[in-house]
Amino acid sequence: MDYTLRMLRTGTVEVPYPEVYWMERFQDWTALEFQMAVIQGGGKTVVVNTGFPEDISGIAQAWRDYLGERAVLRRPDEWKTAAALRSAGIDPASVDFVLLTPLQLYATGNLRLFPKARICVSRRGWIEDIIAPTYPHHVPRAGCLSDADLHWLIGDNQANFQLLEDVQEVLPGLVCRWAGVHHRSSMLVEVQTARGLAILSDCAFHFANVEELRPLGIAESIIEAHGVYRDIRARARHFIPLYEPKIHERYPGGIVA
Repeated sequence: MDYTLRMLRTGTVEVPYPEVYWMERFQDWTALEFQMAVIQGGGKTVVVNTGFPEDISGIAQAWRDYLGERAVLRRPDEWKTAAALRSAGIDPASVDFVLLTPLQLYATGNLRLFPKARICVSRRGWIEDIIAPTYPHHVPRAGCLSDADLHWLIGDNQANFQLLEDVQEVLPGLVCRWAGVHHRSSMLVEVQTARGLAILSDCAFHFANVEELRPLGIAESIIEAHGVYRDIRARARHFIPLYEPKIHERYPGGIVA
């Protein structure tokens, strides 16, 4: 099964350079551009991440407080999740699967736009980021998933909530693989396309993290980064970091395949 793959912007912010590249250029800043993916094939529509919540003021203030005044989160109206999907001809109510990597508010902000979708997350990530963290994380649980969405996922939406094993085929030719590196809930989303295997992930923020083997700065494991990046380089025809601002230059219109 070959799928089509298109990337849609959901927000942008500048961050200190060492957040993206471990122990590099402490005086510099670089850009992130958050992305949502639309995967289609075999009569199915899959969305990777759901974008920022409608009200981004809380996240924006928290990031400025943590990173500095230059870290200004911007999200034009046309990048809001519903509008971005409409521009790609996608009705959220028709989406079959939503894959989340990682469990953070910029990925989980619009879960209930997808009333019929199966919401899929890493089982390991769900346990270690949400239920029973094994060490103090730099993002509190409320920064992963709102209280309302947490209750909805395990309450009214429980029948459509799926915990994925470390390697699991979601659909023929579409595999999720636990990655770690950035968060315990970070995965690789591996998509077979007519242009070869595409791998999407937040385990790296920029192309250069993987292409030049420069580990992510804001990582929970540099050791995991080296292993996962080498695996991606060995297998992927296209690697799509989910915060790379150059995606739409390398792939005009965000169309990977």
